[in-house]
Amino acid sequence: MPRPWSYSQYGVGSSMMELMARRRRPEGSALSPEQRPAEKRLAEQKSAGQQPAQQQSGRAKRVKRERAPQPFPIDRKARLRIPPHHVTKQLPFERIHNWDEVYHGYTPEPAMFEAQRCIQCPAAPCIKACPIGNDIPGAFALLEIGKLAQAAAVFRATSEMPELCGRLCPQESLCEGDCVVGKKNKPVAIGKLEAFLGDWDRKRRGGFPVPHPRAGESGLTVAIIGAGPAGLAAAEHMRLEGHAVTVFEAWPRGGGVLRYGIPNFKTAKYIVDEKIDALQKAGVNFRFETRLGRDLSWADLDAYEAVFLAHGAGQGKKLRLSGEHLNHVATATEFLVRANLPDPDLPAALHGDPAIREHLVVVGGGDTSMDCVRSAIRLGVEHVTLLYRRTENEMVGREEERRHAREEGVLFEYLTTPVALLGENGDVKAIECVRMELGEPDESGRRRPSPIAGSEFVLEADAVVVAVGYDIGHEFLAEEAGIQVNDWGGIVVDDDGRTTRPHVYAGGDNVRGADLVVTALASAHVAIDAMRDDLEALTGTRSDRGAGHTSPASGVAD
Repeated sequence: MPRPWSYSQYGVGSSMMELMARRRRPEGSALSPEQRPAEKRLAEQKSAGQQPAQQQSGRAKRVKRERAPQPFPIDRKARLRIPPHHVTKQLPFERIHNWDEVYHGYTPEPAMFEAQRCIQCPAAPCIKACPIGNDIPGAFALLEIGKLAQAAAVFRATSEMPELCGRLCPQESLCEGDCVVGKKNKPVAIGKLEAFLGDWDRKRRGGFPVPHPRAGESGLTVAIIGAGPAGLAAAEHMRLEGHAVTVFEAWPRGGGVLRYGIPNFKTAKYIVDEKIDALQKAGVNFRFETRLGRDLSWADLDAYEAVFLAHGAGQGKKLRLSGEHLNHVATATEFLVRANLPDPDLPAALHGDPAIREHLVVVGGGDTSMDCVRSAIRLGVEHVTLLYRRTENEMVGREEERRHAREEGVLFEYLTTPVALLGENGDVKAIECVRMELGEPDESGRRRPSPIAGSEFVLEADAVVVAVGYDIGHEFLAEEAGIQVNDWGGIVVDDDGRTTRPHVYAGGDNVRGADLVVTALASAHVAIDAMRDDLEALTGTRSDRGAGHTSPASGVAD
């Protein structure tokens, strides 16, 4: 249970006390002396035209926004004395038996209390550390005085999915890592508060905001390849502009990594479903199980005024070791989708639960490897081991995920790398490993591992999951497509997200490599602005197409 708390005991009185007093005061009753100053200040701010941030109907051209003025004085030293209010979570012995989200999340009053820990520093380094520039202090200034809808609107002004980013971003290396409060105390729980506001806002609305066109139908068409975070963001903004949008997705359902890469205990799938539903209500057409190069040609895409490539980076890397072909050796994606999703959400080739064995070994060191080991625990695997060739200090994933994995019973073998997979009758039975030592830093800044002679040993393993990263699949980018890729497979774009093929744009992991949901959104935002500009230039010459036209590839009236 959360610890009991009160506002006055920390000497911060101010905004939260005033809010609670106003809530208790009946309509039209007189103000008490201690209430009058705050009410007067708020009235003066309002009369001067200084309003809190309101929800925007959609993101217009990205310009530098003025921070909303704080409607009451800030005692930053007093705020630094407020202790953190942590959200509760399932205990390890409970959560290993279910797939529910680990964290229970905030409720309104504790969230308002935690938001009051934000000292509203003028430099706002948290905004600069956020890849999409969320106005975090502006949202929290509204949250702490109980303006939850307006606070949620601040996040939605820059993020298409704050409830998902709040759950999935590694805040300790982004906004919370730069939080000034965190220099002497725990940082403000930015991610958990962002997720709370998104969830609260969806609950009161009955789902995500529906991006209806702001100014009628444009008569222009946009094709989007991929229904992951970048693709969904592009679909939302192109629909807001009034364009007819068709999203082509190779998997049976939408969401990309949100559905097919992230386990349920980190993000409930119904949130992704609600996002897809809101876009469909707005008129976005989804074509699932449709793969470019197999079911869709570049000639088909030429019928659209703009094409946005958002197919991500979902091709699992290989170990390139002998024995990798053996039965019960799987990529991270293959293992995770079978563990987390029902058969109707999967291609026929991936139907069926992953084979449950007694000794499962996962090779890798990022968040995906943590998703794999923690999913294996929930599947009932008795011995789950992670192999990583460096130490925990060099791991790139979230410390929280590693802590949760240890709590749930995962064994970590650091400074260990596999050299061969050993089999019997076609099935994997063991992994030959070698111990490593760290030398000088490599190009990533992490110390380079090298094998220790004579340290080889064999580890029992009747199932192996390879989680060593992802490549960008671009088999459909044939030479005739005219789209340039770089040496590591990323699509080459200019500063505005335009590819080397006219009217084709790209953003997300297929441009920058496998990364975060929020960095995929940031990359997509660049291309979205360019698409908006280029399509606006066409509207004057394409007025003859009018509204209610038929989408070229689908044959379905929009």
